[in-house]
Amino acid sequence: MKYDAEEIVEVVKMLNEQDLDIRSVTLSVNTLFAVSDEEEKVLRKLEKINELVSKFVDAVNKVEEKYGIRIVTKRVSVSPAQYFLEVISKEGFGVELAKKLDEIAERNSIDYISGYSAHAERGLSKGAKVLLDSLSSALNSTKRLTGAINAASTMDGVNVEAVKLFVDQIFSMRADASARTSILANSPKDSPFVPSAHHGEGLPDALVNVAISGPGVIESAIRATSPKSFVELYEVIKKASFKITRLGELIGRSVAKQMGVSFGAVDLSVAPSPKVGDSVASIIETMGIERLGGHGSVAALALMMDAVKKGGSMATSSVGGLSSAFIPVSEDSVMAERAIEGSIDFFTLLALSSVCNSGIDMVGVSKRQGKDKVIGLILDVLAMGIMLDKILGVRVIPLDANPGEYVDLGGLLGRVVVMKLKDIDVSKFTRLAGHMPNGIKRLEMG
Repeated sequence: MKYDAEEIVEVVKMLNEQDLDIRSVTLSVNTLFAVSDEEEKVLRKLEKINELVSKFVDAVNKVEEKYGIRIVTKRVSVSPAQYFLEVISKEGFGVELAKKLDEIAERNSIDYISGYSAHAERGLSKGAKVLLDSLSSALNSTKRLTGAINAASTMDGVNVEAVKLFVDQIFSMRADASARTSILANSPKDSPFVPSAHHGEGLPDALVNVAISGPGVIESAIRATSPKSFVELYEVIKKASFKITRLGELIGRSVAKQMGVSFGAVDLSVAPSPKVGDSVASIIETMGIERLGGHGSVAALALMMDAVKKGGSMATSSVGGLSSAFIPVSEDSVMAERAIEGSIDFFTLLALSSVCNSGIDMVGVSKRQGKDKVIGLILDVLAMGIMLDKILGVRVIPLDANPGEYVDLGGLLGRVVVMKLKDIDVSKFTRLAGHMPNGIKRLEMG
């Protein structure tokens, strides 16, 4: 991969003036070697990954220093804890396993360690049930651990019982703990993004994935060129995405080479942060929508996402993860403002999710409005995921607050705005038992 002089100048400008950084570099590592029927043996065996994690941190630091590029977070994803809990089916052991992973992350200054997760799209295995029952205790007992439940897939439909158990658990979590867990449809096995990241089956024992960022770069490119047609706008976004992705692949491959492990993929997702000038919502507004949520917002996001994917895919041979726009309300300063103003509501987020892979992410809900409405909201997102055959997830933060209020979690998590759920009784529907069958899309898959 070679850069010419003009490209180097452009990248330096992006780094210094347009908030370009690498969202995350994630070490994905197989931990199934530690599965055992003895609790102490599992915890002792997990210590073996400490050397690899330490090596990963050193490699990231060296690459960051070499290229002068800020890497926002260092992350590790491990094999789903479900597999350990299939063998030792005790909630208490689940919490001890969570604490051990959290300890390894803290010891090595890893920002997040992911993998307290389970696949439960068609039903609950013994391990998935134990993991769900211990989810609140595990997340409340840790600070860097993240967890996820894949409760739906195009192949299998929606496990409504898993959704209900998940909602029970997040209602018992602290705000920062629920911000580290999500429920998904069609979860990818190679995602570097928390909280859904985990080391999936079929992967090598260790590999490095990269998640790019760059909303500020795309916004600045649009402002600088003032495109007069949709085609011009499309080209501006595509070219900016190409440059961002080339940088991401350079960093990822460099870290992998330093470690002597495989390079996995670049997640092309455009992800915001609470910093001013680093907003996906601002891109949409720069495209000509006065405030995100106005009519045309879905079309603008669709245009942006397609241009990002086409430009990014030309810059890397390895695309993975979610590879879409993230629209987490609290993590995007402009999104948070629009939620407070009322420009966006849950149905706006659902509509936007039809053209990206985010779903409803980092939004506060009032505990006072009850669990049934939250269950219904999650079912809306998961059903959309299986009917459109795409990755979608939900990360909501239940708070003892009223709609319109917010809680500032700080850092990358930002201001969690409590958005109003519709005051309509859905309990007769959400209390139906069992499993929601897969959709007609399944037939197209053979």
